[in-house]
Amino acid sequence: MSTEAPELDFTPIRSREESQKISRPSLSYWQDAWLRLKANRRALVSLYIVISLLLFTLVGPLLWRSDPAFQDLDQISLSPGSDRQAVIVADYVPWDGAGGEQGSGLRVVDVATTQAVKLKWDPLPGALGHRIYRNRVPIGPELALGIPLADYVDAGTLTHEDRLDLHPRDYYYSVVALDERGTPQRGSFQSITVRVQRVITAQDAQAQGLIPAGEEVQLDDTVRLAAHPLGTDYLGRDMLARLMAGARVSLFIGIGAPTIFVLFGVAFGSIAGFIGGRVDQLMMRFADFVVALPFLLFMILFKVAFGIGPGESGVLPMLIALVVLMWPATARLVRGQIVQIRQQGYIEASQLLGASRPYLIMRHMLPNTLGVVLVTLTFEIPRAIFTEAFLSFIGMGVAPPTPSWGSMSNEGIKNMLTTPHELILPAILISITVLAFNLLGDGLRDALDARLRNTE
Repeated sequence: MSTEAPELDFTPIRSREESQKISRPSLSYWQDAWLRLKANRRALVSLYIVISLLLFTLVGPLLWRSDPAFQDLDQISLSPGSDRQAVIVADYVPWDGAGGEQGSGLRVVDVATTQAVKLKWDPLPGALGHRIYRNRVPIGPELALGIPLADYVDAGTLTHEDRLDLHPRDYYYSVVALDERGTPQRGSFQSITVRVQRVITAQDAQAQGLIPAGEEVQLDDTVRLAAHPLGTDYLGRDMLARLMAGARVSLFIGIGAPTIFVLFGVAFGSIAGFIGGRVDQLMMRFADFVVALPFLLFMILFKVAFGIGPGESGVLPMLIALVVLMWPATARLVRGQIVQIRQQGYIEASQLLGASRPYLIMRHMLPNTLGVVLVTLTFEIPRAIFTEAFLSFIGMGVAPPTPSWGSMSNEGIKNMLTTPHELILPAILISITVLAFNLLGDGLRDALDARLRNTE
């Protein structure tokens, strides 16, 4: 029987230093949180979106220096990417009704421009007068002729000059016969489709800087009007400049108000959680009372107290209402964290060593709740932004002409069917901002929660 020991297959360690080498470097709490945040792709993209919004708000006006209040009356309700060419024409001269080729039915005299559209027609059968209509959409079987422009009770008047808010687009004109009582006979009418061309006078082109000073101007030359990358609104104001200006108002309210009431909630909850007892119960019941207060009612009361009437911006009452009524959620959360931390062993050890209450709160408790506070702040910011947008949309927040995303949406919904970009652009920015902050808050919660950390 063999007594030899079996040969063991061990790989010897090459050196003592290699055996003591740390496989993973030591990381601080915030370094590890940043690595976990970078691993969350949605949160990282949301962080980049938030940074882009801040650059759009702060740096954008330095690059795009268009005045958000300037009204470009030659480019009203211009959609993004529209043609900006205009033909130089002579100054307007009232039309005397002369000219035009002989023909049948409703027809256009000369070229239809944004300066004027000249119409001429032959008498309709049995007409004792005529009425002119204009529509922006084709006339269907329901015979929706559009808005009436003028009534001519004299059957001999067969011309009309339209100068009412003309834009470079297709218009649908109709002439309807009137009976002896001035009632239109819908069965007797004629229609025509007119494409309007954008024009500008030489004097206006030079005043707007479209033609260099001293350069000779020829009629029928073409110039390009001022650029508006995202179009204009119903008053000809640049949408890009107004979105940047509106971002300053919306983000100021959305970030400023949550920062103030979150800090107050942290202080309130820390005191209540650390003292405990009857003081804690009394402070928390007061927080419950504040939660029960209706926000919209207090917003109205604050506007009345500050003497802000209808049609005036209520930025200050909105900030005060948010700060006064929105802090209890943060106070409850911080109070729960402080109560939990107060029972830890290192807090008792610090008390035995003579640490004061302010030192314990500032040195041990608040730093351990900082992650929760940051997560709460990232969730409160989109809530405040949406609140501002809602109040401005219903006319109780920021009022025109001061731009904000909510007030711009309120203005844009009036022209939603004809110029939808006036509503879509601010609505998209509100949605992207709220979604980005919410996803970033989810990512921060996962990155800063120590219970989700694995021991690798």
